[in-house]
Amino acid sequence: MTADAILNALKDVLPGLAATFGRSCELVLHDYRQPDHSVVAVAGELTNRRVGGAMSEIGLSVLAEGDDATPQLNYLTRTPSGRVVKSSTLPLRDEGGHVFGALCVNLDVTALRQVGDLLADLAGTAATPVPTTFTDDVDEVVDAVLRDEELALAKPVHGLSRRERLPLLRALDRRGVFHVRGAAPRVAARLGISRASLYADLAECRSTGTTNTGTTNTDATNTDTVNGER
Repeated sequence: MTADAILNALKDVLPGLAATFGRSCELVLHDYRQPDHSVVAVAGELTNRRVGGAMSEIGLSVLAEGDDATPQLNYLTRTPSGRVVKSSTLPLRDEGGHVFGALCVNLDVTALRQVGDLLADLAGTAATPVPTTFTDDVDEVVDAVLRDEELALAKPVHGLSRRERLPLLRALDRRGVFHVRGAAPRVAARLGISRASLYADLAECRSTGTTNTGTTNTDATNTDTVNGER
């Protein structure tokens, strides 16, 4: 089949596949012959990809490999809101065997990882301290701390009541999370609240409790800014 015929056939299949796997699944179809706007079809709402969007870093690497490209399977990525996504990129070949595009499958595994942590805790296999995360990606460090606190709570942090949220924010502050630039909006997204709500809650935590510096902060006016961010 020609490249155009393959793309047209897959466009008809994508919605059915996405519906089968539910809201946690997204499929993105790429035509690498037009790399600046390679996205030609999207089914699902997970990474906010849109038709006409450019290829990702993975797409660039597939394109660089040319006809020698192989499937990139089960790699983990993160959305801007902090959701953990398991992805696979499957190169597409025309009738001559030439790579011209790819089908990307994205699956939100955030809830599955949370359930796995809770089950491990129930089974007694998570009793040892969570190991240090060695990575150059600061988002991964923040996420690791959040997962650690989530495990201690034995419930997902998304959708916590304000009463439950304040002790969590105190714990995160003690662990230095809010010293990391960009951590505040990431934490707010994971909690399912606005940045304004996060800053207000953090201000209350710091005005009534012990901060990560070990001193009691009674000046709530200084907590509207976290690491220079508003």
